[in-house]
Amino acid sequence: MPQSTGLRPVHGLLLLVSAVAYAALAYTVPRQHFWLLLGWMVVAFSAYAALWYSRLPLKAGLVAALLLRLLWLPTLPPFSDDYHRFRWDGLLVAAGVNPYQFRPDEFTLPGNPAPIQAKTGLADTLSPVPPSSQHLLSAAAQNELAAEYPLLNSPHYNSVYPPVCQAVFAAAVRVFPMSAVGFTLLLRLVLLLAELVTAGLLWRLLPAFGQDGRRALLYLLNPLVVVELTGNLHFEALVVCLLLLMLWLLWRGRVVLAGTALGLAVATKFLPLLVLPLLVRRLGWQRWLLFSVVTGVTLLAVFVPFLSWELFTNIGKSLNLYFRSFEFNASFYYLLRPVGQWLTGYNEIARIGPALALITAVSGLLLAAREPQRTWPMLPRTLLLLLTLYYLLATTVHPWYITPLVALSVFSSYRYALAWSGMAVLSYAAYQTSAYTENLWLVGLEYTVVLGLLLWELTRPAPKSAADLRR
Repeated sequence: MPQSTGLRPVHGLLLLVSAVAYAALAYTVPRQHFWLLLGWMVVAFSAYAALWYSRLPLKAGLVAALLLRLLWLPTLPPFSDDYHRFRWDGLLVAAGVNPYQFRPDEFTLPGNPAPIQAKTGLADTLSPVPPSSQHLLSAAAQNELAAEYPLLNSPHYNSVYPPVCQAVFAAAVRVFPMSAVGFTLLLRLVLLLAELVTAGLLWRLLPAFGQDGRRALLYLLNPLVVVELTGNLHFEALVVCLLLLMLWLLWRGRVVLAGTALGLAVATKFLPLLVLPLLVRRLGWQRWLLFSVVTGVTLLAVFVPFLSWELFTNIGKSLNLYFRSFEFNASFYYLLRPVGQWLTGYNEIARIGPALALITAVSGLLLAAREPQRTWPMLPRTLLLLLTLYYLLATTVHPWYITPLVALSVFSSYRYALAWSGMAVLSYAAYQTSAYTENLWLVGLEYTVVLGLLLWELTRPAPKSAADLRR
């Protein structure tokens, strides 16, 4: 492969094409217009691939990654309505109300004389009286909640966002208590800061691990990463940042600080806990126990403001619903679902979902026990494979779930996660109608490509030279 010759006119043209595509996605494409959305994402991914293969210089790519994200700064998330629940939770936390304690449909709000009755069989029977903490809400806060309620996509479920997310939500509400635009602007700035730190960590980690620093651009310029994390405000941006910070600190021998970083990552999204078994032999039992204790103490510290019996019961209910009821853009589960229906006459997700999660947990332990190279440079690759297995067996795989795989893949020669980030865009087809009906042909196409490339990469001969490993 030819060496970089610096910034060339073709790079400027490709970056301009990327900017036009992102501007169109951010400001002109409604989520339900799937084919228009897909067209602009194809343009963005084509420019992304061309920038990589034309060897865009690293420093120019880092500047471009920041500028392309800044295009999204003033807009509301275009392809996700989750930010309404972010703001709902933030309004509660800012008023001193525990967001884990009550469902949105349990509140009496202006215009709703009694708690709104859930229309789903998954919700519990509601109390006829408003929550005991509702008196803490000011009239202005109640009006804001009343405006947000019709826009929530899950009013009949308890909050699933861990404390680090809740702290950011509350801070944004305190700064912009009456403005949804201001609220999302501040969230976007927080996630942009996390992405800047991620860029710095990739800049340092890749050369430290003997790899080409330009690989950072595979993550930083990836269109799914830009759209879902910066555009749609998903907190995987913070998870990736904290996981890379943990890796950097472990590489430097700072076990206590690394445990703190993992605790904060888990307090942002629970999934990073899967890394723990992979650290046992790298750290040794004594240091691993210290690392785990620090992680646990950090988790406890950030959960303390929300501690209540309802915290445990309601988070348990939410996790139970996730594994036993929710399904979207799945792979192996969608193959098993008709088998269960054929055998029993109804959807067996309540059994299949937990069984697949258990397989992931056991596989993680086996992978940790049989991992051939237990070095820090190999940790991202092993974690990549473990998370890949988790998502292949999951019942729900939203596009933004793939973004940590993209980040981890830059430390390996595997490129299936990059292909998955592009193919995951096909799942947006479900949003063409309010019923969110999936096109299983498109889901099948997505996973045919992803699994085909994954199998090819796992079975191809290992790289023969250090130069091959660095590419």
